[in-house]
Amino acid sequence: MTPAEQAALAALEKALQQFGVPEHKAPAMAAQLDKRAHQLAAESDRTHEQALIHLLQLMKNAHDERTK
Repeated sequence: MTPAEQAALAALEKALQQFGVPEHKAPAMAAQLDKRAHQLAAESDRTHEQALIHLLQLMKNAHDERTK
């Protein structure tokens, strides 16, 4: 994994923690989201970045619903 990829995963972990994911679960969940973003990008017209943004938006929506 490149340093840029490591930095992106670390940022993703922090974002997940803001959505209420426990610190000890954030690295595994970030890796899962990254993997799924790669899958979505391969299956559609999206880039990896677009797919990751989509997944994070879904996570944000779920978080917002839980905290209402």
